[in-house]
Amino acid sequence: MFYIGCHLSKKKGMLIMAEAAASIGAKAIQFFTRNPRGGHEKAIDPRDLQRFNVFTKEHGIKYLLAYAPYTLEPASADMKQHDFAAMVMAEDLAQLEAIPGQGYLLRPGSALDITAEEAMKNLVATLNETITPTQSTTVLLYTMPGSGTQICSQFEELAQVIEQVNLKDKVGVCLDASAVWAAGYDIVNDLDGVLAQFDKAIGLDKLLAVHLNDCKEACGAHADRHARIGEGAIGFEALSALTNHPALKEKPFYLEEPLDTLSVYSEDILRFTEAHQG
Repeated sequence: MFYIGCHLSKKKGMLIMAEAAASIGAKAIQFFTRNPRGGHEKAIDPRDLQRFNVFTKEHGIKYLLAYAPYTLEPASADMKQHDFAAMVMAEDLAQLEAIPGQGYLLRPGSALDITAEEAMKNLVATLNETITPTQSTTVLLYTMPGSGTQICSQFEELAQVIEQVNLKDKVGVCLDASAVWAAGYDIVNDLDGVLAQFDKAIGLDKLLAVHLNDCKEACGAHADRHARIGEGAIGFEALSALTNHPALKEKPFYLEEPLDTLSVYSEDILRFTEAHQG
């Protein structure tokens, strides 16, 4: 089964979000848990959630990826930032238990006035503080592009973090096509090699989701600026090869477009589905 979907809004409710996904043929949904810049958690209406669960099952929407606010700094040495990140993560993970067995996407953050090693230790501490043995949600670490002082742009750094997490079975990775390209991994000309590097450093069993997006910048530019899929430096052919790679069979793919309208995503889902060989 080819599981492809996109980023959608749950602002009007979970069921309406699922209905939008079904209308464009999506079998996977990514959504922000709250305002992407932070803000208060909004409780999920139990009736809405029940209808959502029934609807997604009926329409074969199997994978959900809840995206933590990208302003969180879980690797910060500043206790105010650390405490805020830990609080938001704990709240989100608790709420996600109402939709068991899904993913929670977290950006590792940056080394703010500290070394990368110290930042990674702080990230590990935040993960160990918030991940619980009973949770069914898996925390997926995002592959960063390496802009400025960002950590975890290299597979070895992600591996180092995961190795120190107490509950390793609760942690995985989301490979972002544009971000790994920006970080210097040539998925256009050496996809096999890049996935082999990932497997050696982390293990492909930890690669649990893929972001399909194009990049305006050259490989290794450390600038993750999205282009319309097919119009950037990566291109549709390379992204299609990613969806068809045998090592990524049955993985969920999430489209991200700079102009994220239903019509654009519908067109993308159709293009990738027609090019899918599995």
